[in-house]
Amino acid sequence: MTAYLITGASIVGGEVADLLLDNGEIVAVGTNLSTPEGTTVIDGAGLIALPGLVDLHTHLREPGREDAETVLTGTRAAAKGGFTAVFAMANTDPVADTAGVVEQVWRLGRDAGYADVYPIGAVTVGRKGTQLAELGAMADSAARVRVFSDDGDCVWDAALMRRALEYVKAFDGVIAQHAQEPRLTQGAQMNEGALSGVLGLTGWPSVAEEAIIARDILLNAHVGSKLHICHLSTKGSVEIVRAAKKRGLEVTAEVTPHHLLLTEDLLTSYNPVFKVNPPLRTKADVEAVREGLADGTIDIVATDHAPHPVEDKDCEWSAAAFGMTGLETALSVVQHAMVDTKLMTWAEVADRMSYRPAAIGQITEHGRPLEAGVPANLVLLDPTVERTVVPGDSVSLSRNTPFDGMTLPGKVVATFLRGTPTVLDGDLTR
Repeated sequence: MTAYLITGASIVGGEVADLLLDNGEIVAVGTNLSTPEGTTVIDGAGLIALPGLVDLHTHLREPGREDAETVLTGTRAAAKGGFTAVFAMANTDPVADTAGVVEQVWRLGRDAGYADVYPIGAVTVGRKGTQLAELGAMADSAARVRVFSDDGDCVWDAALMRRALEYVKAFDGVIAQHAQEPRLTQGAQMNEGALSGVLGLTGWPSVAEEAIIARDILLNAHVGSKLHICHLSTKGSVEIVRAAKKRGLEVTAEVTPHHLLLTEDLLTSYNPVFKVNPPLRTKADVEAVREGLADGTIDIVATDHAPHPVEDKDCEWSAAAFGMTGLETALSVVQHAMVDTKLMTWAEVADRMSYRPAAIGQITEHGRPLEAGVPANLVLLDPTVERTVVPGDSVSLSRNTPFDGMTLPGKVVATFLRGTPTVLDGDLTR
């Protein structure tokens, strides 16, 4: 294995130091480091070194929708975005509700070699919300599943949600809830408010999200398990989670890059690329989730990367699929929305996009500080570069980015997975 010396990089935006990578580990951090013969030197001047990013919420679509994405193409996109680990959601076909399916996804990720793939198991059989899936079997499988979610659908039955929370306690598992009361969102197309009336689109009330979050926090307090809230999007949701944490209740939450930046005003174009679940909200909601991420109420950023083929998006609004791609733009959006606005430091970005998601997902090889003796999973970012997002430049199979034509800051220069570069000079290495 080739050794790499990264010289003069800013470690999580702080001290400038060299990093020596060899045999899959960070061997040393400092200055004037002695290097083995044949070491490749990378000039890190002006670059920020971050621990490899961890995405707790990715849709890789395989098996079943390989026309939208595969584990290979999705992890290539992840590497381009600075991610070294992704958690693959269960809404595949067949659904990842058995040990066999989660092991298939795990092995596909291992064979691809661009990012470690950790499958998320479905909470219920077929994600239908009526019967618990084989949670224990998935936990005991080769994939060692610890996070379970019916994402795309809510576990709306309170009794079933309670049983799921109780069941996963046996192996310290986590239930990740897609908070959407289905009876309040039948036929919903966009955020409910004045604009939905003007546009003639069925509204999606904030309370549909907030009611489930409040219910599940109370259920989890009763059970004493681990609850994670997927893609939190409203001011009210932030307030509920903040109040729960002040009471010492166990709950973690995520926000997506698109909910940190985009608002419902974009829907006046009726462009289905902006159709997403949960929907884009108001400016006040965007400000609230930014504040929640900055103060730690919201624990992590998760992409909810949801690729779709052209025919699922290039159609009339009501027929279009929900979802947006996000792996390749996430770090730039966070820089734009949180760092360049002085709401967060790069050290806090490392926390929200690497340390904490790894801790929630219970993986130990990722989300580690950049210090000697840890696996060499890291990303080098040039924060001074600005780039215009062009869908055709993506290495994902799908092109449904909501940031098309936007100028965003920051460029991933290099990504290392256990000391092996998956990206160098901004391009995939293979």
